[in-house]
Amino acid sequence: MELLVASSVGLMTAVGVYLILRLRSFPVIVGLTMISYACNVFIFASGRVVAGLPPILSKDAAAYTDPMPQALVLTAIVISFGMTAVLVMMALGAFFEAGDDRVDLDEEGAE
Repeated sequence: MELLVASSVGLMTAVGVYLILRLRSFPVIVGLTMISYACNVFIFASGRVVAGLPPILSKDAAAYTDPMPQALVLTAIVISFGMTAVLVMMALGAFFEAGDDRVDLDEEGAE
């Protein structure tokens, strides 16, 4: 199971980096989302969630599940949703103004 989670985190990170390096607005947004998902899965997997154990230590429980990674992932999901919404609005504004979602590194009027 650990190999599957580690492979999926590595694959999502690789896909995210590949998409970020493209020169289009939409793939960059999807790439950032993929890296965000990879980070969330990594943080959640590092918490060692155990099924059937309570998230807090009580007198009748022998062990407990650490609630901190779950809270961090939930907060990261909310923040990444807001970040994605802002990036989509910026990309749509740039698309409506320029008519294309290509990111030009060279300025046309500089010559």
